[in-house]
Amino acid sequence: MAIAVDITRVRVGSLDDLKSKGVSVVAGPYCPIAVFWHEGQIYAVDNRCPHMGFPLHKGSVQDGILTCPWHHARFDLSCGCTFDLWADDVSSFPVEVCDGEVFVLVPPIDKEQIRSHWFRRLREGMEHGLDLIIAKAVIHLLNADANYRDLVQVGADLGTRYRNSWASGMTILTAMANLVPILPADEGMRALFHGLSRVASDIQGQSTRRERQPLEGSTATFEQLKRWLRHWTLVRHRDGAERCLLTAIANGANPTEISNLLFTAATDRPFADGGHLVDFCNKAIELLDLIGWEFASQVLPTLTNQLVSSRGGEESSAWRYPIDLIALVRNEEAKLPEWLSEGKKRRAEGQSKMPIKQLAQNLLSDEPKEILSALEEATRSGAEPKELSKALCYAAAMRIARFGQSNEFGDWITVLHTFSYCNAVHQTLKRFGNDAPAEVVRSVWHGAMAVYLDRFLNIPPEPLPGERKPLDDLPTDGEELRRSILETCDKTGQDLKVAALTARYLQLNHPVEPLIDILAHCVLREDADFHTFQMLEAGIRQFLEWGLTDEGKQILVATARYIAAHSPTQRASEQTFKIAWRLHRGEALYED
Repeated sequence: MAIAVDITRVRVGSLDDLKSKGVSVVAGPYCPIAVFWHEGQIYAVDNRCPHMGFPLHKGSVQDGILTCPWHHARFDLSCGCTFDLWADDVSSFPVEVCDGEVFVLVPPIDKEQIRSHWFRRLREGMEHGLDLIIAKAVIHLLNADANYRDLVQVGADLGTRYRNSWASGMTILTAMANLVPILPADEGMRALFHGLSRVASDIQGQSTRRERQPLEGSTATFEQLKRWLRHWTLVRHRDGAERCLLTAIANGANPTEISNLLFTAATDRPFADGGHLVDFCNKAIELLDLIGWEFASQVLPTLTNQLVSSRGGEESSAWRYPIDLIALVRNEEAKLPEWLSEGKKRRAEGQSKMPIKQLAQNLLSDEPKEILSALEEATRSGAEPKELSKALCYAAAMRIARFGQSNEFGDWITVLHTFSYCNAVHQTLKRFGNDAPAEVVRSVWHGAMAVYLDRFLNIPPEPLPGERKPLDDLPTDGEELRRSILETCDKTGQDLKVAALTARYLQLNHPVEPLIDILAHCVLREDADFHTFQMLEAGIRQFLEWGLTDEGKQILVATARYIAAHSPTQRASEQTFKIAWRLHRGEALYED
């Protein structure tokens, strides 16, 4: 038999000895190998059970089925394939007998083969809700140089194929994928694991989504489709809305035009679904930026259920009484095109003024008319739409940073909703640049009123760290401060202390990247809820917008406080991830 040069030939021993023992274990080039004599045949497999690493030579073989004695995973001995999907397949190797001696032929590690196997296993793990398989797949794939965007694409495919509408898992997946390039490799793996696991949880027990089709042969213009989509959204007709959206995609609308369609319809109802609708639309667009716009007709229709069913601020008494905020906002919206034109002219003439930091403070006013006047002045003086939304995000973050201790714990979600909405508005307006249409820019006005409505959660306002008393009693060493943040998040009710430790770290000008890594780990080691993942991503991205300014530091302090307020949890997901990581490193879990 001709053997390729790169195949390792591992000697097992004599055939007679193997027949006598029934099984022998030898050291392979990258794994221990169990060689079995069974029913007159020789079989060789990786001796590590792919489920939890238990030595398979200690298992039993009956009728060609190898059973691991630890969790009773069962394998076809001839090929290594498992009968139990939670266990994964075990690698098998060809054998040869030469002059009474048994040899195992071990090929070199093939990364392409590894990627092919684990992409298949990722899909199976997600379809069957097997978190350990998902964690293993993420670790193996990224260590085999797979592009993380390809893992996201698998999650997006399943999350849109088996759900009738956009779900929280898709938001988490996209948010965590956005952070992967920022985080260290191990935290990036954790982030993707959480996102893919949440999508897997969402699709369990769901049937395949019923697909709708574009308006075949339609010659409707983009502006017509935009009017139609807005109409069908307002009268809550999903089929009509979805077919308009699909027609725009089929007729070749570009990403900016599609964003225009979506966000115009989504903002016809101010702050719809507590801000979730705009946030979901933004995340769907960001997902397509990650995996490719060729998937637009599969991803975007999942938004139409929320698009037509969400309730807007106009249907909420808080937006109507004691002050009719809807009437105030609608009046401003009518003037917005003129203001944007005036501001654009000032920028072109080099006369623009952008008092963004002052605007950010003005947006925290207790008087809605003062807030609206500040937005008008900034717009007419030449502030770009993305600068308006940047200031808005800071104001929303301050509602979190100054969250009053007298509030109920559940009220954290209210300020989080506003902050995540404002971040979505900012990311959207950045996409449009200076040409953002007034129908989309009006979302800043809606967000400003949401920030205003959240003012009661800052009564009394919690002082920022260092305002009431100096932070001199806290450590000065950067590593010690980061360790203290991590350890303090092991206890409940320590959000103010974590905020102070974060502020102290930033006050001393320690490198900010390790601090971001620690805050990310404080979330990714937890069984974090949907909103905490939102806070982590939005907080980091808004800090990166402002940088190491006072405003940027305060946003990071707000992020740290929210994270700490929602820690610790049971950490079941972290246990699963650690098992997968230790198995990848070849550790013997059964020896603990």
